[in-house]
Formats: sequence, structure tokens, C-alpha cells
Amino acid sequence: MRKVFASIDIGSNFIKLVVGEIFKNRLQILAASQTPSLGIQNGFVVDPQAVMPKLEEAFQKCENILGIKISKVFLAVPSENSEFFLAEGSTTITSEDHTIRNVDIVRAMQASTYNRIDNGREIVSIHPTSYYIDEGENIKNPIGVEASKLTVKCLVATIPRKNAYTLAKCLEQIGVQVVDFTLGTIGDFYEFQKEMMKDNVGVFINMGYSKTEISIFNKGLLTNSKTLDLGAKNIEQDLAYIFKVSAKDARDIKQNLCAAHNRGASASIKKKYTNKNGEEISVSEYEATEVASSRLEEILKIVKKEINHLTKKEIHYIMITGGVSEMTNFSLLLEEVFGRSAKVGTTNELGVRSNIYSTSVGLIKYYEEKLRTRNQDFSIFDEEELKEMCTINKKISFGENSILGKLFGYFFDN
Repeated sequence: MRKVFASIDIGSNFIKLVVGEIFKNRLQILAASQTPSLGIQNGFVVDPQAVMPKLEEAFQKCENILGIKISKVFLAVPSENSEFFLAEGSTTITSEDHTIRNVDIVRAMQASTYNRIDNGREIVSIHPTSYYIDEGENIKNPIGVEASKLTVKCLVATIPRKNAYTLAKCLEQIGVQVVDFTLGTIGDFYEFQKEMMKDNVGVFINMGYSKTEISIFNKGLLTNSKTLDLGAKNIEQDLAYIFKVSAKDARDIKQNLCAAHNRGASASIKKKYTNKNGEEISVSEYEATEVASSRLEEILKIVKKEINHLTKKEIHYIMITGGVSEMTNFSLLLEEVFGRSAKVGTTNELGVRSNIYSTSVGLIKYYEEKLRTRNQDFSIFDEEELKEMCTINKKISFGENSILGKLFGYFFDN
């Protein structure tokens, strides 16, 4: 069975959709689209009627490449107001031979969150941290072990239901089923993870247009997160104020003249604009970079303080991604603030050589791994669809089969 996945990251500035196939344990990008957002503010839907045409546009771009309708997708959701807690649950082993199976682990995990989730919140991730059998013997992998009782300790993350509900509803109203959702920062981790990260504590920072997400990972598990209302938009606001230009011209200055660090910035490279007083002005690369660099340095120093609040453990690595991280000389500024342990992650998959896609690409890798470890096959397309490459228009109702109607999603059904 060909394993084809689609994942979507809906941001305030752009909608990023990626379709990829896992072939010989490697991800091959089949299609990707980047579409300007409308109706999204700070990562949340504020105008569904404006969002849905843009979502349709994003899907249409990829469908034109594939020649086939995309009707299923994995969704990245913002970590705004996420909460983390440790939970413990137990189950009796009921199989005839009393050996522990995957279903027993699932039951214990479900028991760990029973009556612990507020009505307005959704479980977005749940990861076992340790297993115990019978009278408390700790065991690394309980599958196949004979026992009468299994206890599982879990790390649970929840988010406000609205974080996922409004995004999922918009997708389902355009005929796209949300198979499952998780925090976008988990996608970033899976895109850039390295072997040393599995045994250490580190930080992932995603700097987007309107938000910066800070996430703490301990041995590969997300343990804490904080979202700041700071990003590229703050650079544009500063540029508009300093040079007294429109928001449109401020964005143009950011895109064409700004770097993250003034090393090598030229005072002779200039571009002309008309300010709000009707006067023609020239803005140099050096002048624009001074404004951008100052704001970015301030944001990174705020991030550094927040990291100290989020964890008291020793930090072994800092990985930064998101659209802002692609600014020229960003790594120079990053090193000045954080030192050499901080690196800029680079998405380098053929077809998506841009950090703006890091969350979507990593999300595919995350779900592929989860399915593989559970010996489950999955593809957004069936074999007939792939063979015929025909267009299918399925209407998905927003009802009992909705992702939001499930306590545990697709991966805990079996």
C-alpha cells in the first residue's frame, strides 16, 4: 500500500499545505502550496467566510499538481493556552494468556484521563512515560509480557477546544476530513530532530508572522509551551512608524531591504517610497536592517527569559524555525543572543526548501511514525484513486464522525 499523507498549517499570514508519500522510509513531497491567509488572526479563525475560500484555493493548488481530490488531512493547531499534566491509569489484562497487547495500553491511557479533562478542552497529545505491571514492577516495553494488571504513567497535553474546533469546522465545510490534529510544534520537532535530542532537554522556537511559539522538549516529549504575540508583524509596524509609510510599503521594505543582522548591510542600496505626508523618501538596506535587527534582538531576549520560566533544567540545544528565521544573517543574531548552542533549522526536502513548511512536513513524519509503530496502514488516497487519478468530491458532515467527537483520535481506535 502506498502511504500518502497530507498536512496543513493554517497561519495568520499563510496557509501551508503539504502532500507527501513515504517511500522506502523516506518522505517524498508530491505537492505543496503556500496561500495568503484571510480571516485568521493570531492563529485563530475570526471570519470563517473569509477563511474557507482561501482553504479551497490552497487545496486546489495541490490538487492541480496531483490531478486528484484531497479529502483527508492532518491538522496542526496552535499551542496557545496549552496545559500539561502527568496522569496515571490502570487496566486489568483480560486476554486468555494474560499477555499485554496494544489495546491494554490504550485502555490504561484512557483511564489516566478519566474525569480529568474540562469540558472546554481537548486532548491534543498523550504519551506514555513509564509502564508498571502487577505490584509495581517497572518495565520498558510491556507488549507481550504476562501480567494481570498494567499501569501507565502519561504526559498529557490539552488545548482549548476552540483552538482546533474552528479550524476543523472550516475544513470539513469545504469537504475535507480532519483525520487527527496535534500541536504544530510537534511537527517542528519531527522535522529537525537529531539523535542527541532523544536523551536531552532542549527548546524549539517557531517565529511566525504574528506569534512566536516556545516549546520545551525532554527526551523527545513536549513538556511545556508558551506563545508570545510577537513576530514579523512587529518588524513591519516598526518600519511603518519609523519611515512613516503604509503597511503595504512596510512589508515591502521588510521583504526587500531588511536583514536580521547589520553585518554586510549596505547604505548605498536604496529603494524609494512615498510616505504618509506625500513626500518621496529613500530607505537604505542599512537603515531598514537597523530597525529590523533591533526588534528581533528584543524578541529573542524576551524568548530567552521565557525559557528560564518554562524550565529549570539544563538546555542542551535550541532550534529555531518559522518564516522569520529565513531572514538574511538571522543565525548571526541568534548566536549573539543565545550562543553557539542555538541553530536555525532548515527544511530541505525536495519541493519544500523553506522553513515556512517545517510544521507541515514534520507533521507527516510524526504521524507516519505513530502509524508504523502501531503496525497500521494509512493513506489519504486508496489504490483506485491513485490509479485512476480522478477527481472525487466527497461531502464530509460535521457530526458524530468529526474529529472533535472523539476523545481519542484515529490512533487510539484500534
